[in-house]
Amino acid sequence: MPIETVLLAVGRDDDARMKRMAEAATDLAATTGARVVVAHAFESQRAVDDALDRLDSEGGSADDVTRRLESVRVARTELQAADVEFEVRGVVGEPGQAISDLAGEIGADRVIVGGRRRSPTGKAVFGSTAQEILLSAPCPVTFVRE
Repeated sequence: MPIETVLLAVGRDDDARMKRMAEAATDLAATTGARVVVAHAFESQRAVDDALDRLDSEGGSADDVTRRLESVRVARTELQAADVEFEVRGVVGEPGQAISDLAGEIGADRVIVGGRRRSPTGKAVFGSTAQEILLSAPCPVTFVRE
């Protein structure tokens, strides 16, 4: 099965591993000719509005806020340097499910997520967006850890 679309899911805590995640997406896309969709999920519209306030922006969408995230800038730099076709998307909803839904919507052939090692108790108490994506994405998922 050819890989035509790669979804690079960017979380709010991914700054430390973003370069490695972007490299994974870039390597896959450059090898297969796939396009990359760089996406971030906001838990609510209020989170989007709060981000717009912090950015001193009068209005905008989840896409607009996502484009301004530092981790997305890192991904954009890597993708542009490799001449990989990409777009940036912001979605609103419970992050794990929203990213999985977006993967289905765009016909992603692969999702790339980042995460850190957590104890079973930590996952049970705090949840894990990466784990939710691993379990619910409609395609294979590549996990990039710190």
